[in-house]
Amino acid sequence: MKSKAAVIRQMELPRPYAESRPLSIEEVELDGPKEGEVLVQVAGAGLCHSDLSVINGSRPRPVPMVMGHEAAGIVRDVGPGVKDLKPDDHVVFSFVPCCGGCPMCAVGRAPLCEPAYEAAITGQLLHGGRRFAVSDGGEVNHHQGVSGYSEYTVAVTESLVKIDKSYPIDMATLFGCAIMTGVGSVVNTAKVQPGTSTAVFGVGGVGLSVVLGLKLVGAYPIIAVDTLENKLDLAKQAGATHVINASEVDPVSALRDLTGGGAVDVFEAVGSEKALAQAYAATRKGGRTVTVGLPSPDSELKISALSVVAEERQLMGSYMGSCVPKRDIPRFMQLYREGRLPVDILNSRFIDLEQVNEGFDALAQGEVARQIIKFDI
Repeated sequence: MKSKAAVIRQMELPRPYAESRPLSIEEVELDGPKEGEVLVQVAGAGLCHSDLSVINGSRPRPVPMVMGHEAAGIVRDVGPGVKDLKPDDHVVFSFVPCCGGCPMCAVGRAPLCEPAYEAAITGQLLHGGRRFAVSDGGEVNHHQGVSGYSEYTVAVTESLVKIDKSYPIDMATLFGCAIMTGVGSVVNTAKVQPGTSTAVFGVGGVGLSVVLGLKLVGAYPIIAVDTLENKLDLAKQAGATHVINASEVDPVSALRDLTGGGAVDVFEAVGSEKALAQAYAATRKGGRTVTVGLPSPDSELKISALSVVAEERQLMGSYMGSCVPKRDIPRFMQLYREGRLPVDILNSRFIDLEQVNEGFDALAQGEVARQIIKFDI
């Protein structure tokens, strides 16, 4: 079948992307689902900094590639052997298709699935192969096993989580990355306790999700740090009790003054070694610095080795919020239904597929938190 999709053919094109057009809107060929695979009509797909990292080359992936790793949609067909999904089921994609059998999956650390990592860096589906092609027969790679910037896509069942049809399918998109990564880092990775002093460096889509998670568990204070007032305003709406504009004051000194020596749990959601160093410096003795942002592969962090021992400090990484998607996406969506996770705050606007390059300009400039490509469905 044919599907309209946003395809990247060359990374590191200059901004503005509205002019360089790193994502071309093309009609691609899509094979039907094979053993253990599902055809999904995409309802919504989010624009995330992880996608931007592929576009600007800081997170290299094989091209050409159909982009998009945060998405939700409706099952239209299933391949042989698929028993847990059927046509018309609503699903959220997980950008790590947990195999369930590797050493990491076996101990419940699904985001570190080893076969999923190999599939992602080679642009294939979990069990191998590609289903996208162009008219001359050349194969097109998959992004994280999702490729949500396409009207239709094929994914393995391990990439899909069935959800109740009563949820708005376009907003369900945000549970595939932003909410899993941000809220998960609070409740799974750090297991933040009520009353804990906390801070978040960077309040884009994922950072705002961290704020939502901190409010959910009853942390206090919740301090948001960013350089843009529009993002700090959103952070206050999401539950931040205090905000610090890092373009106006030294955020480390301001945060340490505000908390009497630093916060206990400090999250970094920028993907910058500078921001991570600031977050570590703003963490008090005995505290934890949790990083969820994805920096450039060649970035390095320098910290005091003595502080780790003498101050019993912890530096923790959190990928995909340490989530088990089939467990965590449904429970986060139930919290959304109950009004305890006001996810709608994250979505700055809906856009059309044809506006994707302009959307990434807005994201790179910090004008928006999340934008969702809304497909006709």
